Amino acid sequence: MNRTICTLHAVLTFPGTLSRVKACITMVCALTASAAGAQPYPIKPVRIVVAISAGAPPDLVARLLGEKFATSLGQPVVVENRPGAFGTIGIDTVAKASADGYTLGMLSMGYLAAPGLMVKMPYDAERDLAAVSLICKDSNLLVVPTGAIAGSVGELIKMAKTKPGMLKFASGGNSTPAHLVGEFFKREAGIDIVHVPYKGPVAGATALIGGEVDLMFGATGVVSPYIKSGRLRALAASTSQRIAAYPEVPIMAEVGFPRIVYENWFGLVAPTGTPKGVVARLHREVQTFAAMPETKQRLATIGVELASAGPEQFAALVRSDLQKMVKLVRDTGIKPD
Repeated sequence: MNRTICTLHAVLTFPGTLSRVKACITMVCALTASAAGAQPYPIKPVRIVVAISAGAPPDLVARLLGEKFATSLGQPVVVENRPGAFGTIGIDTVAKASADGYTLGMLSMGYLAAPGLMVKMPYDAERDLAAVSLICKDSNLLVVPTGAIAGSVGELIKMAKTKPGMLKFASGGNSTPAHLVGEFFKREAGIDIVHVPYKGPVAGATALIGGEVDLMFGATGVVSPYIKSGRLRALAASTSQRIAAYPEVPIMAEVGFPRIVYENWFGLVAPTGTPKGVVARLHREVQTFAAMPETKQRLATIGVELASAGPEQFAALVRSDLQKMVKLVRDTGIKPD
């Protein structure tokens, strides 16, 4: 500012003062705007959009992350649930927001199936989203009510074959991980079971306990409380190796279905064009969150594990899994409900 004042004084001492005053005013305005633009991030509340209903693992992780962000960033963090349309309602909100770091989103691998389900996408996940940081991964357990006759995957398949079209499997909505894995299981096992979508995975698990449906591939974070309370029984996991929290539960490969491997992930994204400095700051904040001693314990209570990838690695994962998810949708013949 002192340099600006000196420049103004010099300008006023030369001929053509009026025109030079105008030029100097323009200079001062530009410097002022530059200073305003250089204000440290953030200077106002941050919003994290979650494209699924409250209580699902991505929502719970977003809230834990929001608590940490509110402290470290020094600004309120609001978690906003905008479920529907295969996750596109919430993610589109992020894709079309101002690229200033004040609107973020939780992207799940399941949402990448949307291009295989919709005639026209409102956004392009690769083009319109900036990957910030991979945060977690979760698993799916094939569960049945504790009182169910089927005590193993083999018995469940036998039952389904004797009652084609009679058994129903729940999910938290069309194209959600529970739906995708259920359809994959249906195809691989050669059985006829009916998909029943609910408004969120918690609602699907509740319906399973209530006897409205017969089975579900539920996220560990959703079904674990019901398994621990004795209301649901886990028959298998759709993971590449046994889940640490359930070492006694076989993976699908161990019961004859090596192709059924589905490990979901979710991470933080922002609108494309968000300043690299802001993206880097947010990634560092996620890393700090992951390194906190209590984080792993709190995540374990909701059935998810930490996963780590920076902006470039996370972007590469999105590109790769986008192709895989669309192929899975087409291979299983999933159609919008």
